[in-house]
This record gives sequence, structure tokens and C-alpha cells, in this order.
Amino acid sequence: MAPFSFFQGMEPQPSIYPFGLRIDEPVTMITDVLVAAVCFYAFFKLRPLASEKLHNRLLVFFALMGTATFLGGVLGHGFLYTTGFYAKLPGWLISMLAVNFVERAMIRYSRAALSPKTIRVLTVLNWTELIVFAALAFGTLNFLYVEIHSTYGFLVVVFTLCVVNYLRGNRTPFVYFTMIAVAMIFICSVIFVAQLGIHRWFNHADLAHIFMALGAYFFYRAARSLMQGEY
Repeated sequence: MAPFSFFQGMEPQPSIYPFGLRIDEPVTMITDVLVAAVCFYAFFKLRPLASEKLHNRLLVFFALMGTATFLGGVLGHGFLYTTGFYAKLPGWLISMLAVNFVERAMIRYSRAALSPKTIRVLTVLNWTELIVFAALAFGTLNFLYVEIHSTYGFLVVVFTLCVVNYLRGNRTPFVYFTMIAVAMIFICSVIFVAQLGIHRWFNHADLAHIFMALGAYFFYRAARSLMQGEY
């Protein structure tokens, strides 16, 4: 049975040829670059505010995710015909590192809500899951493991730690906006996995990228509130 889509019988997104230059999956490339633009905007706006290790981890997250989505859009979609499948791999790895850093940032933020032993366990798991899922992704050349790693990082680690902080009375704007950001990423994942597209010119990847961009924006709001000391 074909995956459900709002646009039944979805065809591959046609290539375009501006000034004779072939660009495959143009809307997918543009929406990927949109996510990158939000991440780089966040990085440059937040950099002057960063003053501690936790802040720097969030900056690294934005820098890596911006780089990953830009490479994914340009090399992994728009010009894949010139670079070949393996051009997708740097974006995969960099995106996994980005998720790793946002997990580490949330673990550090949650030190007051967790025991030292729990912090140590989460830190070990943080590196273990990265190594395991990266090995699976690159060993099988299957993007599914990148998706699983992202889902685990955002939902199991980041969102769960937000809930722990919230239940223990730490209801700061950082926690609030981070929970919204993860909700956007969750919607993005559902759209991508279920292939819920609208039209061949706005397929499931394009729609997922819109929610990814919203997620990046709310992560920016969360990081800004933290760096500005909002409570």
C-alpha cells in the first residue's frame, strides 16, 4: 500500500532550469535553506549574549544544524546529480552532532533537577546513542537511523528533561519555548515519515522543513530567553 498523502499519486518534484542551470527538487532545496537561514540567524543573534558553557553548546547546535540543512538542501537535493549519493553523508553526520549538542545543553541545564549519577548516565548515553546510530546510518546508508536518532534526542531526552524541570517547578521561558520547539520537530517527523505532502511542488519533505524551521525559531526563542536571564 502506498504511503498516505494529502496529494494522492504524488509525482517526483520536477527539476527547474534557471539560466540553463539544472536544479532538482527546487522547493525541497529552498525549504532546507530556509531552515539553515533560521539557524544561522539564531547563531549570529545569540553569539554576543553567550557567556557560559551551556550557552556555547546551544550556539554549536545552531551552527551545526544550519550547516547540515544547507548542505542537505544544496548537495543532497538541488545538485545531487552532480555530487552523487555520498554527498548526503556530511549533512547526515553534522545533523546528528547538532542533536547531540542540544541534548548535552539540556542535560547541563537540568543539573539542579537531577542527581549527579543521573547526569553521568545521561552523558554516557548521549555519546553512546550518537556512535550507535551514526554507525547504523553509515553502515547501511539509510537515513532512517538519522531520523531515529533525531527523534530519540528531541523527544526522549530534550522533551523529557523539559517535563522533569517543569514538574519540579522550573517553569522558565526556556523550558516553555523548548517544549514548543520539540512539538514542532515532532510534527516535522510525523509528516516526513508518513509522507504527508500537499502537492508535487510542496511535498512531504517541503512541509516537514517548514515545521523544522518553526522548531529552530522556537529553539532560538528558548536560547535567547536563557541568555538574557528571563525567569
